[in-house]
Amino acid sequence: MLNCRLSSILSVLACLLGVAAQAQNPLITNQFTADPSARVFNDRVYVYPSHDIRATPGHGRVGWFVMEDYHVFSSANLTDWTDHGVIVTQNKVPWVKPDSYSMWAPDCMYRNGKYYFYFPTTPRDTTISKGFTVGVAVSDKPTGPFVPQPLPIKGVRGIDPNVFIDKDGQAYLYWSQGNIYGAKLKENMLELASEPQTLGELPTQGLKEGPYLFERNGTYYLTYPHVANKTERLEYATSTSPLGPFTVKGVIMDESPTGCWTNHHSILAFKNQWYLFYHHNDLSPSFDKNRSIRMDSLFFEPTGAIRKVVPTLRGVGLTDAKQKIQLDRYSRLSSSGASIAFLDTASKFQGWKTVFTGSQGWVQYNGVAFGKQALKTVRLRAQAAAGATLQLRADGAAGPVLAQVTVPKGSQWQEVKAPLSAFKPGTHALVVSSKTNAPVAIDWVRFE
Repeated sequence: MLNCRLSSILSVLACLLGVAAQAQNPLITNQFTADPSARVFNDRVYVYPSHDIRATPGHGRVGWFVMEDYHVFSSANLTDWTDHGVIVTQNKVPWVKPDSYSMWAPDCMYRNGKYYFYFPTTPRDTTISKGFTVGVAVSDKPTGPFVPQPLPIKGVRGIDPNVFIDKDGQAYLYWSQGNIYGAKLKENMLELASEPQTLGELPTQGLKEGPYLFERNGTYYLTYPHVANKTERLEYATSTSPLGPFTVKGVIMDESPTGCWTNHHSILAFKNQWYLFYHHNDLSPSFDKNRSIRMDSLFFEPTGAIRKVVPTLRGVGLTDAKQKIQLDRYSRLSSSGASIAFLDTASKFQGWKTVFTGSQGWVQYNGVAFGKQALKTVRLRAQAAAGATLQLRADGAAGPVLAQVTVPKGSQWQEVKAPLSAFKPGTHALVVSSKTNAPVAIDWVRFE
């Protein structure tokens, strides 16, 4: 039943997105990213995350969140992501305390021909705020250049700004500081138009932060991370008004199974599908202050309730068979004989490998777009000290055999090529299994 549902979802995505490149979690693998705020501008998705870096002597607090700037990333198909570079950096904002390394979760909104980028951090002048406050940088383009305002927004003390513009044109700002707060914004998007009010119908026990509000079918969904137990899970409440009162409804995503303490998110609709953007510490499993952003599909029940999102490594969209298929971002993995490991534990940005330790190991990667034109060969990068044999099938463990690949003996990584014994046009799941008991590792697979 699950495979049927997934197949239908991927078919819809194929129609919406066309043949796409790799779409895997985490989305960005050459730097740490967290707290993704995703927006659709001009039929393109832009993600404004915070940017985790490692503390170095004199630069940030060891063992804590260290953030000095913001990048923006964009995609037309949710699979190919472009890094547009740094848009705001701490020591070029007039009111920010120099070298405070506290550029936490941001947001961005378009209005009246301008893009308004909201970010929290520590002010140099404690008369402005004794803790975090929120500033704005303005641009003519979603990718900048952004020009910071000389002062932060008066009357806002806290972190995690989120902006919402209702159908009547009224803009709202939300933020957190122990509680979650909301207020109306003036037309200029730079000043509050009402006194902040506490959104007090939310849980009173456990940390709440990271508000993100959106509207669907007349219902306002206030979503937020909440520590109900030990780490943050994503929850939501609903209302008939942007400022409440709200009624707590349920959980969007459970706590991290590996203990990542934070989660921070945004939710958007793009080409008739809803998506949840969030983060996890994929590229830094032993230190959860260096996070990486992810994305998975989100669905609503007929009642309007949000169906709980189960995080995946596979992510969304299709993978072109002619591009490198990262099997380690799997859809399914055998319970024994197969595992995932970093290619280089000293350089985790290089990504992962799939390791087979016996003939019972297999990995399944859904949503490979083989196209219409017949492909003739398969190439893969593998490592097998004693040599090994791999088998590739379509559509499951009992599906047609596409190829059998012999990996020669060798301690080094090598690219191996083999002819296809069958070709199936269209979109299929790819299953790769080991046919020998000798250990073998795979970096990627590509069809030609």
